[in-house]
Amino acid sequence: MTDNRALSEQAKERLADVVRLQPTKNKELQDRWEMESGSEVHHYLENELKEYYYRDDDSLIRATAEAADLVDVEPGVEGGDGEGGGVPSVIRVPRLESQVFEVVAGPEERSESVVSVLNKVRESFDADPPVEDVRRALQSLRRKGVIEVIYRTVPTFRLTAPREEIDVEVTES
Repeated sequence: MTDNRALSEQAKERLADVVRLQPTKNKELQDRWEMESGSEVHHYLENELKEYYYRDDDSLIRATAEAADLVDVEPGVEGGDGEGGGVPSVIRVPRLESQVFEVVAGPEERSESVVSVLNKVRESFDADPPVEDVRRALQSLRRKGVIEVIYRTVPTFRLTAPREEIDVEVTES
């Protein structure tokens, strides 16, 4: 295992990019890092960040859990820093999280319970997810900084910013 202190500041910044942008491709990192080619990105990843990333079944680049902890960045979030660090401008989420984001109460509306959000997902989409999956989706969106929790009799949820201020990109996971 590589010693965390061995990563340069540039390597840590680039690792944070991998965490934020995942799942990502060489081309996206090439543009972000202003490199000449995808091959140059691949060599950088292999030489500097080998222990902190992997390629999934679709050959997309993903960060390890250790990488996310090391750079303290929430995966799939751009702009803002997730929980407590401002509202992100882009989030990358699985389909259920995008559906939850689409139906949960807006920032000026009364917050709502997990069951209320579940019923709205059922009404709006041809979907019937388990209540625990909706709860996990809400908590994941909370960690990304786009949903806040209001504690009443039960925890309730609503957006932290208007929907149009946040681009949601659906991942296949």
